[in-house]
Amino acid sequence: MGNRKHQHSKGITLPASIKKNDSLATILIVAVSVVVFAAVVILGRVTIEVSLGFDKHIFARINALINTFVTLLLLGGFWAAKDKRFRTHKRLMLWAIGFSVMFLLSYICHHLFSGSTEYGGTGLPKIIYYFILITHITLAGIILPLILFTAYRALTGEYARHKKLAKITWPIWLYVAVTGVIVYLMISPYYL
Repeated sequence: MGNRKHQHSKGITLPASIKKNDSLATILIVAVSVVVFAAVVILGRVTIEVSLGFDKHIFARINALINTFVTLLLLGGFWAAKDKRFRTHKRLMLWAIGFSVMFLLSYICHHLFSGSTEYGGTGLPKIIYYFILITHITLAGIILPLILFTAYRALTGEYARHKKLAKITWPIWLYVAVTGVIVYLMISPYYL
């Protein structure tokens, strides 16, 4: 096989080494998703009391910034796909995945060093905050396997299945990214 490449009808070239193996992909995607979910849940309940020498809420600001980048990358990736600029779409979506990994690490750091913060507002703002927070957390919990399965379908050249799955994955991922920023903006005045 060597350096032989597979050409997709839309002009995307994939290395021949990316082979389709649905059973292995499913095992790996489910395993990674479960491990990440468990790590977030477990580490979200642990607080490490340590003096960092800087504001421990810097991680929350970084999270909001990363979510802003992810939002822009998702929007750019969407428009690139609509314009049939598939190489650009692929690059933007891979960057979105990379930034999401950085978000996860920063999120864990924030909760490890800062613990939880109670929302201090009342009335309608409190209802709005908790609605956004609950939907954000719920969808964030299910988005990782969707992202991984969607990426897998693209990387194995199953573009029809990729597109069908992306119609579910993309809006959920975008919602999680946007609401992550909103949650930060609403909770940050209550950081101690």
